[in-house]
Amino acid sequence: MADLDLLDTAMAEVAQGKRVPYLGAEVSALSGSEAPSTPPALSAILESKVRVPRRAVGNLWAVAQYIESRKFRGTLNKLVRDAFAVPPGGANPVYDWLARVRPPMVVDSWYDDAILRAFGPGRDDWGYVQGVSRSGGWTEDYYRAFTAGGGELDAADPNWPSLIYKPHGLATAEGSFLMSDADYVEVLTEIDIQTPIPEEVQNRRTGRPFLFLGCRFDDQLLRIYARQIAKRSGTGHIAVIPGPLTKMEEKFFEELSITRIDAPLSEVTERLTVAEG
Repeated sequence: MADLDLLDTAMAEVAQGKRVPYLGAEVSALSGSEAPSTPPALSAILESKVRVPRRAVGNLWAVAQYIESRKFRGTLNKLVRDAFAVPPGGANPVYDWLARVRPPMVVDSWYDDAILRAFGPGRDDWGYVQGVSRSGGWTEDYYRAFTAGGGELDAADPNWPSLIYKPHGLATAEGSFLMSDADYVEVLTEIDIQTPIPEEVQNRRTGRPFLFLGCRFDDQLLRIYARQIAKRSGTGHIAVIPGPLTKMEEKFFEELSITRIDAPLSEVTERLTVAEG
C-alpha cells in the first residue's frame, strides 16, 4: 500500500509540474498499435527483412549497425520507417493524461509519434526536440527543435508551456532517429559533458526528479541515456517496474537513488481511469 501511495504522490507531482515523466516503449504499447513497441520486436522485424549474423540477433543496435554497414543507411531508414508506418492505435491513457495536465517537460524514449498526436498538432502551447542521426549527412547537429505544427526552430522555445523531448528521435517519414552504433558513437563521446542534451531540456529538469514509466534499463545504452538526461535534476527519482531486476538494473537504481515501485504499468492506467470516472 505504501508503494501505491507513493505512486499517487508521484503522479500528482507530474500533474503539478514538479516531476518529469520519462516514458519507455511499454507506454507506447498501451496504444494497441501494430507498430513495434519493444526493442526486440523492432529487431525481429528488421531481421525478417535482412539476414543478420547470429551474434546480432535480438540486439536492435547491433542489427541496425549491420544493416547500415552492409545495406547502407537508406535501407535502414526505410525498414524502420516502414515498421512504424501503420495505422495509429487507439487512445493511450498515459499520453492522454499528460496531454491534459501539460507538464513542463515529458521525455519519451521510444521512436513513434503517438505522444505528439496526443498533445495535438493544432495547439501552440507545446513543441518538441528530437535527437537526430549524424550518420548519412542528415545534419551536423545532435538534435532539432520543432513547433507543434512541425515548423523547425533554431532551439526549443523557453516560453512553451510544455516540451516533449524525444532523445532517440522519430521513425517517421520526416524524422530522423538514432539506432545504429554509428549513430551513437559521437553522441556517447560528448554526452558526459551534456553537449547532445538540449539546453532547454537541461533547464527544465533542474530541481525536478523523474518518474520512469514503462522503461527497462537492462541495456547499457538505455542506462547511459537515462543517466545523462537525469543528470543535475532533482532528487527522489521513482520508477514503476514490475518483476525481478537484472543486476545491472539494480546497480543503476542504486547509483541514481531511484526508488522502485514493483508494480505493472496497469497500476498507473487504473489510477487514471478512476480519476476520469
